[in-house]
Order: sequence, then C-alpha cells, then structure tokens
Amino acid sequence: MSTLIPFRDGGYSFLEGGFPYSQGIVAQPGFAIERVRLREPLPVKAGFAKIEAHLKSLKRPLTALCAAELRSPKPFSFSGFGAFNKAYVAVLERWGLIRDGRNPVARSNVAPEFRPPKEPCFYAFSYTVPDKHGDGFVVAGSGEWPEGGRFPEDIVARGDTSKAGMRVKADFVVGKMESRLAGLHCSWSQATVTQLYTVHELGHEMLTIQRAIQPSSLTWHYCRPPIEGLDYEMDVRGVRLERVI
Repeated sequence: MSTLIPFRDGGYSFLEGGFPYSQGIVAQPGFAIERVRLREPLPVKAGFAKIEAHLKSLKRPLTALCAAELRSPKPFSFSGFGAFNKAYVAVLERWGLIRDGRNPVARSNVAPEFRPPKEPCFYAFSYTVPDKHGDGFVVAGSGEWPEGGRFPEDIVARGDTSKAGMRVKADFVVGKMESRLAGLHCSWSQATVTQLYTVHELGHEMLTIQRAIQPSSLTWHYCRPPIEGLDYEMDVRGVRLERVI
C-alpha cells in the first residue's frame, strides 16, 4: 500500500502515486473538500486560469487544489500520455504543489465517446476550505492495469470486452478503489459519488458494483479511459458540497 503523506500547505494528505498524479487525497482536520464542475469544459490552460481565479475568490492558496478531472479528445498512446503529463505537471510545479518530486493532486482523465473536446480540457476540480467539522476525500481514477506493471502486457483481461472479461476488469478496479480507500483511512460508507467510465456493455457486474459501493451513488460516464488498450475506469469521492460554475 502507498504511503499517506501530509501536504499541510494544501490542508490535505495524499497517497503517493506516480509523476502525473497521486492515488488519492483526504482532508486534514480543520479542512473540508469542495468540488466544482465546469458548466462547459475548458482547455487546460484556460481551466487552470479558472481554478486560480476561483481559489483567489475564496481567499485560498493555489496549493489548496487537491484533485482534477480532465476530458480528452481520444485515448492517448502510452508515450503521448507521458508527453501530455509533462506539460500538466509543469503548471503544478509553478503553483508550488510538487514537493520532493511528489505530486499530491489526484486526477482522472477520460475521453468522451460523444461530443469529445477538440483538446484536453478541465471538466471538474476539487480543493480544500477551512472547516472545523471538515472531512472529505477523492480517490484518483484508475483502470484495469496494475501500476508498475508492463504495458500493455499486464492489462487485466486485455482485449476481452465480453461480459466475462468486463466482470474481471470490474472486480480488479473495484478492488483497487477499496485498497486506495483503505490507504486514505476511508471507507465506502463515507463515499458520496462513484464514477464509472466505459463504453462497453455492463451486465451482472453492474449489480456487483452497486452492492460494493453503497451508500454512494453511481454515475456512468460513456467515456474511454485515457490510454489506448484500457476499457474500464473508476474513481470515488466523498464531499459534502458540489457546485457548477
């Protein structure tokens, strides 16, 4: 299990992940997580500007940013995903979020099947605010590939989008969500929304997922995961306040 690391300048702790994003975040005592969904997705540069303006309006530092939800025109190649991440992380570095090579900000990044954007965009973001009764967490998006494994060889049920294959993928990803929840010292009982991303038919595994994620609601986005070869992704959050701007 990854290490949970305090990020006091942001008011949250994070599960150490890779270069592009952490595996998840949880509010520290005295802070709560809020989420904003953009009425219309904004290109990454404009999205960062919108986030900066919103945080300043709340008198919150840029380091309060704790999670990002992105939308891309189509799944990236493995190398293309790496190139995109370098530009994205460069902004986080300028904002003072990257410390000792660690990225605290959780993230999901998926490709809508319908009305995809012309370029990568921000869809939503989360941040911390002072709150004496505060709480909240965000588990980063993850698909059916074991982190650190070979790509694409180690993709779970690689290329199998049959009902049986999707069940195996679903079981793996739900297990990964549960592992990250445990690492954040959180549980399904605290979750408010679980998001599922796939364009493939869901059968009996949908009932399995519904039982696992209670009492959170399930939102199915007809999107593909961010990298070619993946078919199934999920993320989870527990937040008390969400708004659309």
